[in-house]
Amino acid sequence: MEISSRHHLRSDEVSAIEDAMADQLGVEVDGDSYELVELADSEFDLVLVDGEPDVLYVEDEAGEAEPFLTVRGANRFEPETHVVTVDAGAVSFVSDGADVMRPGIVEADESIEEGDLVAIAEESHGKVLGIGRAMVGGEDMVGDSGKVVKSVHHVGDDLYQFVV
Repeated sequence: MEISSRHHLRSDEVSAIEDAMADQLGVEVDGDSYELVELADSEFDLVLVDGEPDVLYVEDEAGEAEPFLTVRGANRFEPETHVVTVDAGAVSFVSDGADVMRPGIVEADESIEEGDLVAIAEESHGKVLGIGRAMVGGEDMVGDSGKVVKSVHHVGDDLYQFVV
């Protein structure tokens, strides 16, 4: 992944990220340094929080960039909401970037709405394996068939491997 630009964020941009993470995920992202890294060969931009790639910007359906935790960020700050938990049988698929199917889900936050970004965690240790976009609301995620979360970012992808 090639960096096209890198600069520190203004305090209002930092506040917007911190507020979004608190509202969406119930986490307090609190760092001394916030730096935006624009990537030339990626659909994402990263925010380094104290040098760690903890936040990414993902385009929503309207084409607006919205901040969300990266897999590394979600494991560092542990989201309380917008979490979809999968069973052991789904772990290898999610880790390889597969979309999440209903039979693999053991629990989903009922406040999730269709189109929301979600953290995908495994049930044994609660570790986040991926970030995805909900295709249905949280109350409709557990079931017998169908794809319910589209994978956006996962353990082992280029973004996860990115080192500054």
